[in-house]
Amino acid sequence: MVAAAAGLFAEHGYAATTLAKIAAAAGVSVETVQTYGPKAALMIAAVEYSAFGQTGDRDILDGDVGARLFEVDDAGDALDFIVSMQVDLHARSARTARALFSGAAVDPALDRYLDDLLAGIKRQIRRVMVVFRERGWLREDVSFDELVETAALLGDVETYLKIVDRSRWSRQSYGKWLRRMLAETVMNPAAVR
Repeated sequence: MVAAAAGLFAEHGYAATTLAKIAAAAGVSVETVQTYGPKAALMIAAVEYSAFGQTGDRDILDGDVGARLFEVDDAGDALDFIVSMQVDLHARSARTARALFSGAAVDPALDRYLDDLLAGIKRQIRRVMVVFRERGWLREDVSFDELVETAALLGDVETYLKIVDRSRWSRQSYGKWLRRMLAETVMNPAAVR
């Protein structure tokens, strides 16, 4: 049901996706869809499912991403890994995120969720940046908080949408751009090859 909702929200947006359409796509009754909660609850689950394949906020360093990141001992390789992960995440979730943005403009519950989601994403970025800082991979001439904000802005799904969807760049071109921007603005030049 959540996968069906994610697909419909991504294709048609929040306003045009009805519980009846979700039920039809999932092959269940409208009543079954309603047991999940209001439409906003399905939108929230759809965003989390499309982005992460699961719902709920989990520490990025506790999962596969953290395990792989801790295995890398080269700043350039770590940056490549993070950029690749970010591009893949946005490719999966950008269209659903666009539906969330439009839904948040009209639904107070989604607006609150969006605020919480953005704060959670920034917490995840901060966690990764702490690892980078501990390894000496970050610039030292800029405050840590500013580096976190810069990384969050560059890696934001809205930035991806502007560059890939609006400007028609390929995912690969966006990934190269994101890596270069992070290397130039966030990373210690001596650490990145």
